[in-house]
Amino acid sequence: MHIQLKLRALGKNNLLPINYQYPISAVIYKIINSADKEYATFLHDTGYKKQDSHKAFKFFTFSDLAFPFQVVGDRLRMTGAEATLHIAFHLPPTAEKFITGLFLNQQILIADKRSGVDFQITEVTVAEERPLNDEHNEVLLNLLSPIVSGKKEKFEYYQFLSPDDPDFTTMLIHNWKEKFDTLYGLGAAAAEMSAVQISIVPNKLPPRSRLLTIKQGTPEETKVRAWYNYRLKVVAPAKALRVLLNTGCGIYNSTIGCGCVYM
Repeated sequence: MHIQLKLRALGKNNLLPINYQYPISAVIYKIINSADKEYATFLHDTGYKKQDSHKAFKFFTFSDLAFPFQVVGDRLRMTGAEATLHIAFHLPPTAEKFITGLFLNQQILIADKRSGVDFQITEVTVAEERPLNDEHNEVLLNLLSPIVSGKKEKFEYYQFLSPDDPDFTTMLIHNWKEKFDTLYGLGAAAAEMSAVQISIVPNKLPPRSRLLTIKQGTPEETKVRAWYNYRLKVVAPAKALRVLLNTGCGIYNSTIGCGCVYM
């Protein structure tokens, strides 16, 4: 499920941190955590009783925040009051009204310790799902946020990969299968995702990277290398493809909104 939020800044001198992604994640977590009990009731009432289905509520990613701005050091000064944000959740279509009601008219603060902007969510739109073939689909995916691909090295640190590295797509598939197993049970990916494929489709200009910072200015500060300016060709059955679309491609999906893709 993909939703689009329209946001309106409530103040005038609106200065966002350039690394606004982690603060947005915190806002989304706050909203969905406040609705845990409501969501459990929703699952029960609608008969969506897949084992551990409540976990799906925490599988999400989100797009870059789209708004007009000027760069001021490590800040982004908004030059207009409107912004747009896309969020993807791995939820059943019956959750549409629940999710819309959860976000609509919320007042949120996107900020770090130095500056931030108060917004009101003025509109929530649920994107219509494209029909998919149960067994086989070959689609082109566009990026709404950059993708992080990485493999673990010593001491559990990631080695971040670029799209020209053969392991880039290998690790995207590995991570995709891990999510599928988490959602549908150990061994589900081996049974249902044996033929999935991901390949890079270049644009006219080469892929570009962006260095993102998590928890900037704190002892827990972490830097992440993400890549954009390309598309992905994906071959997969419907069930697996929906997981990719709804939970994000690669890693750092819910943490900083990386890997938000659409058809």
